[in-house]
Amino acid sequence: MKSEHILQYLINNINEGIHIVDNKGKTIYYNCAMEKIEGLKKEEVLGKKVYEYLKAMENGSTLMKALKEKKEYKDVLQNYFNKEGRKITSINTTVPVIANDKVIAAIEIAKDMTQIKSLNEKLCDLEKNNKKAKRNHYEFKDIIGDNLILKNEVNKSLRASLSSSSVLIYGETGTGKEVFAQSIHYGGARKDKPFIPINCAAIPSALLEAMLFGTVKGSFTGAENKKGLFEEANGGTILLDEVNSMEPYLQSKLLRVLQDGYIRPIGSNKIVDIDVRIIATLNEEPEKLIDSGKLRKDFYYRLSVIRINIPPLRERKEDIEKIAIYFLDYYNNILNKNIKLIDEKVIEDFLNYEWHGNIRELKNVIEAAMNMIDEGEILSKEYFENKAIFNNKSEKLCFWEGNISISDYLDNLEKEIIERILSKNGRNITRTAKELKISRQNLQYKLKKYSIN
Repeated sequence: MKSEHILQYLINNINEGIHIVDNKGKTIYYNCAMEKIEGLKKEEVLGKKVYEYLKAMENGSTLMKALKEKKEYKDVLQNYFNKEGRKITSINTTVPVIANDKVIAAIEIAKDMTQIKSLNEKLCDLEKNNKKAKRNHYEFKDIIGDNLILKNEVNKSLRASLSSSSVLIYGETGTGKEVFAQSIHYGGARKDKPFIPINCAAIPSALLEAMLFGTVKGSFTGAENKKGLFEEANGGTILLDEVNSMEPYLQSKLLRVLQDGYIRPIGSNKIVDIDVRIIATLNEEPEKLIDSGKLRKDFYYRLSVIRINIPPLRERKEDIEKIAIYFLDYYNNILNKNIKLIDEKVIEDFLNYEWHGNIRELKNVIEAAMNMIDEGEILSKEYFENKAIFNNKSEKLCFWEGNISISDYLDNLEKEIIERILSKNGRNITRTAKELKISRQNLQYKLKKYSIN
């Protein structure tokens, strides 16, 4: 009885919707997350079949299909409407429960994609209307630095802008991969055509496939006749950010697009010729991704016709002061201030710091300090919240010397690591938790434990 109570508590407190029907298709379980996704109360659905409370779902429901066909459906994209007429987009995995060769129930696990889909569509609309809106974009002049390796990569990118070949940009988080990508697009013949960036890590592959290739009515539940981003970007460029986040099947499908120059919308028998340049980015070494199976080798070779390797900031320390001064001037304009210098001792500490978050981390550090200073003309150490920059010990795992308990030593070490990674990620909780490989809830507990703001 106790284990059943624990399981019930767990299911009701996870983010995914859980919907269970019996062998007749009647709902026997419907958790809190499912209530939020579909805008219904469990009292309205228990004991009823799906099509009794959701519009046009008699033939399209994967729950009904799983019961009828004894078949598992994994990561299926569905569009449908609730009783209020609100459109819902979800990605569902549905499995039949079979005992003695008979289907006794079906379980559906649903991820709500409604807001993600809507936000991505709005973002893509903004990008497509970039020219009309006269939105600022990056160009080669925005790439700051005198480092020879960086200059070589910039020169390679300049030559890449004159062709239509695929480009793969590798660089650690925060090195400026999109700055390079935009510079290549806006520095070439496609500059007057759309530039559409897509964060592959933020969009599940099933939804991303529909967004890229487009759909025809009836191709899946609730599908509409809708052009994909390849058609919308025709003549322009699509940036696939963190392309290794795509499922292998989608990498294979994109490989065919790169080779053949046409697409087939989901559910369609017709092909559509396209002229779209692909620029892709990776924040992990391609060779390691291939070895681990996260990146198809054939897809990598087709993407990396031209490969750009952006050096991390720690390998171009001669550029740190110049970049810091650029951000000082930038935030002077944004914040209406008149700070003229960064203290020499601060610059010296900057040069000794590893900058795991690269240029993005440096930018965040300068922005935070600029918000703290009210008077004076020099940005000195006192205005910087990230004290790890000025304490080289935080950059190394020091040996325990026995002057404090091992427990306190480990707590101090954990606190320093959290502060460093938090600063690197612009104090973004989700990204920091992901890098530390812990849950958001666990990270929030530790932030409170160590009084980290």
